[in-house]
Amino acid sequence: MTGGNGNGGGNGVPEGDGGSDDEDLLIEQVAGAYRPVSRDELRYHPAWHDLGPDARERAFERARALRALEAALDPDGLSTTARAVLDRITGRR
Repeated sequence: MTGGNGNGGGNGVPEGDGGSDDEDLLIEQVAGAYRPVSRDELRYHPAWHDLGPDARERAFERARALRALEAALDPDGLSTTARAVLDRITGRR
């Protein structure tokens, strides 16, 4: 990890802990807010199934930190995930 606070690059987002480049890429994909659109079911990011238990934990921690950053930057205090859910509920998507 880099940065003086032990949380990655000083931005609150945990960095990789020495996993392979392929695993780090999968973690980034899983931690991001993008999910393939489904009309009637909850879907995990496809990369989730390619991660082992430790990498899934790292992806969860990264996603949690990213959602907090997104909410802090949003004028309404919403993460991209919250915006996507509201858009689906209100039919704007």
